[in-house]
Amino acid sequence: MTRSDQYMLIDDLVLHHIITYACLQKSDVVLEIGAGTGVLTEKLAEHACKVIAIESDASMARSLVQRFKDTGAGVVEVVHGDALKIEFSQFARFNKVVSNLPYSISSKITFKLLKHPFEEAILMYQYEFARRLAASHGSKDYGKLSICVQYLADVELLEIVPPTAFSPQPGVRSAIVRLVPRTPEYEVADRNFFSGFLTAVFSQRRKKLKNSIAAFTSVRNLGLPDDLLNMRPEELPAARLAEISDVLYHHRRD
Repeated sequence: MTRSDQYMLIDDLVLHHIITYACLQKSDVVLEIGAGTGVLTEKLAEHACKVIAIESDASMARSLVQRFKDTGAGVVEVVHGDALKIEFSQFARFNKVVSNLPYSISSKITFKLLKHPFEEAILMYQYEFARRLAASHGSKDYGKLSICVQYLADVELLEIVPPTAFSPQPGVRSAIVRLVPRTPEYEVADRNFFSGFLTAVFSQRRKKLKNSIAAFTSVRNLGLPDDLLNMRPEELPAARLAEISDVLYHHRRD
């Protein structure tokens, strides 16, 4: 059985756009997650040195092996398994990731990928999720996901894709996103604490910071200005939220 949220991309123009966005060279090794019937896999193999195609469905994985066993268009390594459980380090080092992702693993697989070195990823997500990934402060889509992913990578929403580009058709629009890993632009004292802080303030995103902070910690005198504490988390850039998190972290340690 395929995943209930795995939709096969069938639109030739969208496929062409994905390949164009990826700027593939014959030296590239590409990781593809959720290869499905191999439509995108075939296009990737035509332009790259090697494609590592992961597919969780056993029958589809067998079909992929048969489809690409005699192809002369590059080398396709089919891997049957759950991408969330597979250790990517077991593969030859890939420098690009190009995938039409199953929607249900979008968040987990994105953070897993960002733990590994690669140059660039071109990924298909549900549109609402993509908007949250790319959102900047002041937007209603801005939140913990935006901040945590953008801490590790530049995010660019490239193209909105209609349901008609897939079979079966999903009930939502999709979007193609570019992720480019980079060194963080600011530091935090403790990433786990910062993650918990973001969860606390954005779970009450319409409340002022002073109220959500009070619910998160027993510390009362933080030495932060009132005009800052009277703002809502979505109004502040990530680096400013990181500074507030660090103040809380050091107060709690002291």
